[in-house]
Amino acid sequence: MLSACATESVLLNSKRIEQRFGSYGIEVLASEAGLRRSGLLSYDGDTATCRTYAVVQFAEQLDERFNKAHSRVLAGDSIGATFRDDGWDIRKHTLYIGTVRLPGTATEVGRLMRLTGAHDLALHVYQLVIARDDIELEYATILEAHHPEYLVENDLLDTFEYDDSTPLPAADLKILSDLVFSPQN
Repeated sequence: MLSACATESVLLNSKRIEQRFGSYGIEVLASEAGLRRSGLLSYDGDTATCRTYAVVQFAEQLDERFNKAHSRVLAGDSIGATFRDDGWDIRKHTLYIGTVRLPGTATEVGRLMRLTGAHDLALHVYQLVIARDDIELEYATILEAHHPEYLVENDLLDTFEYDDSTPLPAADLKILSDLVFSPQN
């Protein structure tokens, strides 16, 4: 469906949210075999706002060197921070950058982001690669939909290398949109 274009090692989303909004938290919203949905949050007092809604599809065969870190991720820890703490570099192979339209009707993502009405959400799809020394191992494919007050499509294009010369077919964009807006288990 998608092809990798570039690899970047960049500021973790958790650190970027904390720098921008002064706080950071993560909430695992749903977890099932091979898939995790989570909200990356900022706080204003007791009020949490989802800044990034993430759908993570873990690689089918995870390297055994990930066992300890993967267990912490499954328990709700931040993926990037967990692997960085274990001495791994985080690299993102960007597959797609674009927008998805938050419909005008109520959705779980809109509720989590504290948005009403229709909004464009920046969409970033990438393969997360864990690297150390001369080893690079795929960990997951991640789809992130970002709150419009946090990141917009141009922010992603300024941050990540992305070759958009081959547009994403409408059917593939529909699949991505469905992943963001489908009900959670």
